[in-house]
Amino acid sequence: MVRRTRAEMEETRAALLAMARQVFSEQGYAQASMDDLTARAGLTRGALYHHFGDKQGLLAAVVAQIDGEMDARLLAISASCDDPWQGFCQRCEAYLRMAREPEIQRIVLRDARAVLGAASPEAQQHCIASLQRMLSGLVQQSVVAEADPWALAALVHGSLSEAAVWIAQVEDGDSRLGQALVALELILHGLLAR
Repeated sequence: MVRRTRAEMEETRAALLAMARQVFSEQGYAQASMDDLTARAGLTRGALYHHFGDKQGLLAAVVAQIDGEMDARLLAISASCDDPWQGFCQRCEAYLRMAREPEIQRIVLRDARAVLGAASPEAQQHCIASLQRMLSGLVQQSVVAEADPWALAALVHGSLSEAAVWIAQVEDGDSRLGQALVALELILHGLLAR
């Protein structure tokens, strides 16, 4: 039996993730064959099962990777803005715009939802906590009306998540994106302190 180093194991895992991401994006989860995926990665089905358990586990890992990238992009958007309120608004808008990106649309908002259900409780809590921190600061600065920041964050997160899925449900979601952005502006305006 050949022992593999930690670096080799990490390399194998990364290769499987990269290939799965490409195949799921191009073909969709349902059409992706594990034999084709592992052959294209130059690996065996055993490697896939060792690292991810099964095809569903592989999808969950791909979604977690994309979610992490989306989160980093959103944090960069809000951090790059001098005005915290504008940073918050731009972050919310950017999230909706991501629903039109083919990889996010197909893997995260369509296939993952159909196969894995809603986002994991941990992922949801992470997103809500990030929004809550921003909203807490905006409430303290009297930019946003006095309300529980966690409740506000949960409502904003839920609205954004459902709107993103609604946008992603159709191939040409530009019209839906436009409608959602108008509605988002109304919701965000309602948060402002009077």
